[in-house]
Amino acid sequence: MQNQYQQGQVHQNMQTGAIPPQLNHGGHEVFDVHEVLSGAIGTLNTYTLLRQHVQDQELLDILDRQYQFIQDEYNISLECFQSGQDPSKRTESYKMNQGNDFIYGLTPTQPKKPLQSVSEITDECISGLMLGAVKSAASMKAMAALEITNPVVRRVFADSVPNCIEMAYEISIYQNKHHYYQVPQLAQQDMQQMLNSYAPAQGNNNNNNMSH
Repeated sequence: MQNQYQQGQVHQNMQTGAIPPQLNHGGHEVFDVHEVLSGAIGTLNTYTLLRQHVQDQELLDILDRQYQFIQDEYNISLECFQSGQDPSKRTESYKMNQGNDFIYGLTPTQPKKPLQSVSEITDECISGLMLGAVKSAASMKAMAALEITNPVVRRVFADSVPNCIEMAYEISIYQNKHHYYQVPQLAQQDMQQMLNSYAPAQGNNNNNNMSH
């Protein structure tokens, strides 16, 4: 992660002249950042609503750690968006507490269906909603970063995407351990063929070596 963000030179608007740092944003950027900030609030609200229904202490620990991290990132993003300058707190890297071993293969489970009432909510449902929220955040932040012109906000959002990926991975590992998230594999022969479908690129694209 970048600890310090380049603030760049004073930018100009062709019609109005110099742009103060807090207004150093393009129109598309403003809409995309609003989308991301609204999504972060939605995720935090979702985690708050779900927390009272969690049964498993491990899932509760994941939820609480992710909530705090998402809240901190939201505050950092909001600060640099409103100021156009470096945030007062640096962007951190999210660290999950568990290993990264997936169990492959399928075991029979009951078919999934929508809840009919809140009383039916389970840790499987809760972790699924958490996973959906952070996966959505990863997509939104990656797309927004491509449209952001402010160098500080752009870097903050770009640095946030790996954190969303890490949180999603943590939840999916938890789900996999409890058979909520099962991972089928191809037959070994098919997998071997897929693994060997490509060869390394060779040579270089030096036009000086091409004949005329």
